[in-house]
Amino acid sequence: MNDVLIIIPTYNEIENIDKIIKSIFDLYNGVNILVVDDNSPDHTSSKVIELQAIYKQQLYLQIRKGKSGLGPAYIHGFKWAIKKDYNFIFEMDADFSHDPRDIKVLYNKCKEGLADICIGSRYKEGINVVNWPLGRIALSLFASYYVRFFTGMNIKDPTSGFICYKRNVIEKINLDMIKFIGYAFQIEMKYKSYLSKFKILEIPIVFTDRKYGKSKLDASIINEAVFGVIYMRIKSFFSTDYYEK
Repeated sequence: MNDVLIIIPTYNEIENIDKIIKSIFDLYNGVNILVVDDNSPDHTSSKVIELQAIYKQQLYLQIRKGKSGLGPAYIHGFKWAIKKDYNFIFEMDADFSHDPRDIKVLYNKCKEGLADICIGSRYKEGINVVNWPLGRIALSLFASYYVRFFTGMNIKDPTSGFICYKRNVIEKINLDMIKFIGYAFQIEMKYKSYLSKFKILEIPIVFTDRKYGKSKLDASIINEAVFGVIYMRIKSFFSTDYYEK
């Protein structure tokens, strides 16, 4: 897995970042990690710098000027990954909601040619979510049905943030045309991949809510997702420039 980069965006994840990095490297010798930190006030980046002394040539850090959202952080990471010639590029959260042991499962599906994009899915086989309140589960499920209805994608978990992309997917998607910054970013990336006819595969995972730190979900992110799906659908009718370079 020497050709793998795992991108972890962070904002105030000081309680999680060292644990998730150590956990990944304990499981996989060959992978690299890129932390994209939005200048966290809790000094998340300082902890990463400490760990870089241990994981030389494996752990990388990009510090951005300030908090500007999940989407821009990942786009920054994607562009960095392409420049560094990685073939398999992961999205993953810092808070252990995504189990590092599932990294290899997603990777193998892409490596074996079964998928161009492999998604760690909470809803592929029922509801595999631990420690979420009922209201949060209901909101997430509604979002999934809503996205499928408007986009036509047969993806059970379109807002999932645990994903392995093949390099050619990132190269073909027009990252400079990505509009959204919150969870709608996850939907937009999948929709553009779907429009570009890439093979998308979902693998069931167990999603566990964070123990430390605070969720970044708020009303503005929900509103962006609700109206963003309609925008994406309309936009896709008029130009392939929306989703392809």
